[in-house]
Amino acid sequence: MKRLALRLLFAVALPVLLVAAWWFASAGSTDVYWPPLRTILTTFPDVWTAERLRDDVLPSLLRLLAGYVSAAVVGIALGTVIGSYRRVRAVCEPVLEFLRAVPPPVLVPVIMLFAGIGHTMKIAVIASGCVWPILLNTVEGVRAVDSVMSETARSYGITGAARLRHVVLRSASPQIFAGLRQALSIGIILMVISEMSASSNGLGFTIVQFQRTFAIPDMWTGILVLGLLGFLLSVVFQLVERRVLGWYHGLRASSRRS
Repeated sequence: MKRLALRLLFAVALPVLLVAAWWFASAGSTDVYWPPLRTILTTFPDVWTAERLRDDVLPSLLRLLAGYVSAAVVGIALGTVIGSYRRVRAVCEPVLEFLRAVPPPVLVPVIMLFAGIGHTMKIAVIASGCVWPILLNTVEGVRAVDSVMSETARSYGITGAARLRHVVLRSASPQIFAGLRQALSIGIILMVISEMSASSNGLGFTIVQFQRTFAIPDMWTGILVLGLLGFLLSVVFQLVERRVLGWYHGLRASSRRS
């Protein structure tokens, strides 16, 4: 109980300090572009009503989910194949390094040419950026599977899909989740970028509209919504990770105690 209270204290301390610093630093501000935090918080409930949450936040979340899941499926599948076969990895590695070096926001105009300006374009932009950390971490995780464990599984007749599920993916899962964590933050950024051009709803579109109409406090409330959304998604991800990788965290905890 004491340890939980300390963890909670450490988790809350820095955000409280940052908010307090922002509050006092902006308290006497008369700058149009840097309104007091008090003004922003007062504006917040008037801007982000249930209707706006439904019309702007929900579509953004659905696009993020679709792009993220698509990237996860493609990244884990391709990463498993590439990591398992040395010749496939030798052929694909130069191409992967080239494509990884291309910033996803640069691809927005190209994707718009082929996918139009609807939901498909935004999902494709999110997926194009999220896939790389998942793919590359999966490749490295699969390559790092213990050879003794693989030989033991083979000697017990564990092959095919059973070996893939219980040996390869299970052993690589900590690294895969590291890629999924990186991809989540990239996905949020690309979600906003994709909605800033050729869009009629979403968080990115709304924030840009506030900026163009000089509704600066409203714009800051949108930025706060993005920060809160990122925090909540991170908490959900950690809960899922803790559940799926319970064996891994338990193993690390026991090794520390010993």
